[in-house]
Amino acid sequence: MLIDQATYNRKKLRNQVLIFIIKLLVYLGLTYFSFSQHDLFSRYHWLERTTGAVSMFLAANLLISVGWILTIFWYLQKHRLQKLTRDNFVLGLNRITSVLNTIFFLIALLIFFGQKISELFFSLSIAAAALALLSKDYITNMINGLIIMFSDQLSLGDQIKINEYRGKVLDITLVNVVLQNEDDDIVLIPNSVIFSSMVINQSKQNIKKLTIEFELDLKHQAYPEMIEKALKTVLIPFSSNITDSSFSLKILEIKKDAVHYKVQFLMPRPDKETERKIRRLLHNCILSFSGREVNSNEDAVQNTGL
Repeated sequence: MLIDQATYNRKKLRNQVLIFIIKLLVYLGLTYFSFSQHDLFSRYHWLERTTGAVSMFLAANLLISVGWILTIFWYLQKHRLQKLTRDNFVLGLNRITSVLNTIFFLIALLIFFGQKISELFFSLSIAAAALALLSKDYITNMINGLIIMFSDQLSLGDQIKINEYRGKVLDITLVNVVLQNEDDDIVLIPNSVIFSSMVINQSKQNIKKLTIEFELDLKHQAYPEMIEKALKTVLIPFSSNITDSSFSLKILEIKKDAVHYKVQFLMPRPDKETERKIRRLLHNCILSFSGREVNSNEDAVQNTGL
């Protein structure tokens, strides 16, 4: 698989270099054609507009590509990387190049339809103002997305929690952050929500904090010591996956009909499959208390010697 991936990367790089060379040759050919065919342009104005629009877009695209290559080369040298990795900086740089290419493509369209340079900038300023008014939320999301991409607070692959959502960061776009939750569902969270909400990044701690909250009806209530002992017992097979002395069982609230608990512990080596097994065991253990009466719980405590 590694050999196949390396071969794929080499082929992709060769294709990108080939496309760059083709665009450069087309641009040079159009430039030569523009300077050598004045008579033809005077008779066919649409040909002049087409050549000018394509030449302008190719020139901008080539400059953007050169800027991308130089920036990536500087980034690899600065961080002493042997090969290009898909991280936040590269992701943000790719998004910026896409936006710039789109802008110059729109300018090329205006040139094709006969806009003069002075009228072009006037039209662009009006279009930009109208776009800012009509889609300010989208623009805010774009700016927030770029800030996230070029920061080190949130990275691809991080395990994060945002409000009630928890999962792994798969991608960061100009619109939203893509999460994969524990059920392998894809959750899209707008960038504006990221900036306006409290985000818990568990990967920055190099640990995984597993938390389960539950309620037990008072008529099926057991002593907290008994609940804690039972939960610790089911976790014995996973003792190597749990940080020592990190287990805790807290009573969050005593209600009229139920008691609200929270069990929490740390996992030094996060593993999704192991976490699922642990959660399943804990849920089964918690459910086992829901069918017991208070008197039977007291007898159980006496029998276990607690």
